[in-house]
Amino acid sequence: MSVTMRIIQQYDIRHEKEFLALEKQFAELERKHADFPKGRRKKPLAADEPCNTLIWECEFPDLNAAHKTLDFFQGDARHEELYAKQLPYFVETRIEFLENLDF
Repeated sequence: MSVTMRIIQQYDIRHEKEFLALEKQFAELERKHADFPKGRRKKPLAADEPCNTLIWECEFPDLNAAHKTLDFFQGDARHEELYAKQLPYFVETRIEFLENLDF
């Protein structure tokens, strides 16, 4: 059973430019380093989430692999450095795990 993990980050709209500039640096980390999971970033246009939300999602072979990625993020100095810069702009963050149904 594959799993999609979504990290949903609502940010202060007054700092959208700064928040997204830092998010671009996260995307660059993913491109440059093979050990980083390659996620997709989405921003709502018409959805339940407000437009000042960034959704990062990635597919994993199972729930355990998704949880290991969260541990990896917390243990990686490059990730933590960017996260510390982005943290003041967060309003709310949550994580979802979705079972991928392959019928």
